[in-house]
Amino acid sequence: MSNTLCPRQQSSFDGIQRALDISGIALLTCDDGRGRSTVARKVHEARGGRFLGIREFVDAMEGAHPLALEETLHGLLMRALAETDLLVVDDLHLVNDAVCCNFNYPRSDYIKAPLTAVASYVLETGKKLMVAGSESLEPLQVRGYAFGIDDFRVEDYRFLCDVLLGERGLNFEKIHRFAPRLNAHQLKSACTWLSGDTALTTERFIEYLRSQRMTSNVDLTEVEQVDLRDLKGVDDVIESLEAQIVLPLENDALASRYGLRPRRGVLLVGPPGTGKTTVGRALSHRLKSKFFLIDGTFISGTQNFYGSVNRIFEAAKDNSPAVIFIDDSDVIFENNDETGLYRYLLTMLDGIESESQAQVCIMMTAMNVSSLPPALIRSGRIELWLEMGLPDADARREILQTRVKALPEPLDGVDLEAWPRLPEGSPAPISSGWSTTPRPCSPTIWHARLRPVRSSSTSWRPPRASARTRSATSPPKHGRATAIPTVPPGSTWPP
Repeated sequence: MSNTLCPRQQSSFDGIQRALDISGIALLTCDDGRGRSTVARKVHEARGGRFLGIREFVDAMEGAHPLALEETLHGLLMRALAETDLLVVDDLHLVNDAVCCNFNYPRSDYIKAPLTAVASYVLETGKKLMVAGSESLEPLQVRGYAFGIDDFRVEDYRFLCDVLLGERGLNFEKIHRFAPRLNAHQLKSACTWLSGDTALTTERFIEYLRSQRMTSNVDLTEVEQVDLRDLKGVDDVIESLEAQIVLPLENDALASRYGLRPRRGVLLVGPPGTGKTTVGRALSHRLKSKFFLIDGTFISGTQNFYGSVNRIFEAAKDNSPAVIFIDDSDVIFENNDETGLYRYLLTMLDGIESESQAQVCIMMTAMNVSSLPPALIRSGRIELWLEMGLPDADARREILQTRVKALPEPLDGVDLEAWPRLPEGSPAPISSGWSTTPRPCSPTIWHARLRPVRSSSTSWRPPRASARTRSATSPPKHGRATAIPTVPPGSTWPP
């Protein structure tokens, strides 16, 4: 028996065997793909008796009244128990799902009556009943022993893959760190697909998981390609992100050796145009299937809002360790009526539900921190607070030089030193294409169209801003942690 079940499954099997020896009822509940049906069939093989699955119930329903689900189930189970001393029932939750929680079903929860009758009959007659499903059934659970199959560990991955692939020398510790919540179906699909690869490596196995079994909700083909190092003037922010977010997710060897994990709560704070969203773009390309996004397409207050948010969090936990990036979080909470998401995030940041939840980093951006609930951003929940601000003179020079290189000739008369020498708070001397009104210096404006100089003796003057709206292909925004500059009263730009 130990040669056909992985360690987690074997543990549940041993418990069920003991429960059936000392009692009449054993219940096995776990999520799909953990080997629930495999264990149930092994119990049947080991002890004999009768095995019933959902197919036998569907056959029994032929010709029966559609509202007689409970009577049909009761009759099927009682007839089987009359013929055998041990009855193994698989996938009973599929019947329960149809009748217990459907508000349109006129006899909701009536299934408890026939299950209670069956359980009482089993205990009175000394017969044995083993039931497998994805959820517990109260009439059976209170009268017997319940078991489950937890998330697979490294030894379960190794066992199942060795059975399907043979011993290939794969590093299953590394595979498990990358994807700790794979089930048996997913592992089987991966092994079946890769079985013909005679030079299979751990990296190739992980790459298959990344491309086929682990998917972010972000379409990277629609996200501007940008690197964290493209941001100028925010070196301290980049270093913090690299060390406390990216490193634990990318370098599993170091993460395992030193017990590293990404920070659970991260807040990026800064005025518009300082690169907060650009950080999200860079991380999405860097982390790929480990990155999940909640942005303005998730409309607070709509019917599907909470369902969509919950799906993102569940996917992130399945792909943990992972990052959930909530852009403009202050906008979501500014009306003080989004209490549902607020409480949900508190639970996630406290990390009390599961180990996989503690491996999910929630990164939020905000312009106005006062709009965020105080309990959400207190120390212990937000573990890393990063401030984004406007670039200093050196950063402005680097940004300008980078953008000018991509512009056509002639630019001989452009004084690249003029921009960094402008005083703090001066409006941008290069058109960003956003609006025609003067405004304070903002680091979003490095995608400019410089006017060619007519004469080498003519000094360069900045063009007036265009009224054209910013295009979707505009470059990333930049900045660092500084105060927001303002234009002195009465001053305008261009002069």
